[in-house]
Amino acid sequence: MKIAIYPGSFDPITKGHLDILKTGAEVFDKVIIAVAHNSSKQGFLPPDVRVKLIQESVSHLDNVEVDSFEGLTIEYAKKRGAKVLIRGLRAVSDFEYELQLSQANSALSEDIKTVFLTTKPKYNFISSSTIKEIYLNNGDISKFVPEPVYDYLLKRKVC
Repeated sequence: MKIAIYPGSFDPITKGHLDILKTGAEVFDKVIIAVAHNSSKQGFLPPDVRVKLIQESVSHLDNVEVDSFEGLTIEYAKKRGAKVLIRGLRAVSDFEYELQLSQANSALSEDIKTVFLTTKPKYNFISSSTIKEIYLNNGDISKFVPEPVYDYLLKRKVC
């Protein structure tokens, strides 16, 4: 079974992330969305909320699992028996950072490969940072995030 890890903070997950995930789920037998948790950083959404919202957003994909982890992605991948890391690219500007990350991971474990997947052009400009900025300034994010995320943030703003 070809298992791939799709790691990230997903804070929050966007339709661009889901586009990458859908492609990954078509290519690999199993994809684990691994929500990175850094206890020294304060996230926009708590990790457990991110996991729950992602689970709700991907429930229609049978070969996708959602989990969270702390520490090095490469160590998490080894623990889960994955041989591939999925990294998403929106634009050429993402490539340099992602290439460096891929090379660092390769130096840590030559057995685990990185696969770069691109999102559809209509999602190129969407990032979690952009979503947060729009949301915090009372803009409409409904076109950019899956429905569970939108509903959660809408309720959170009212409270």
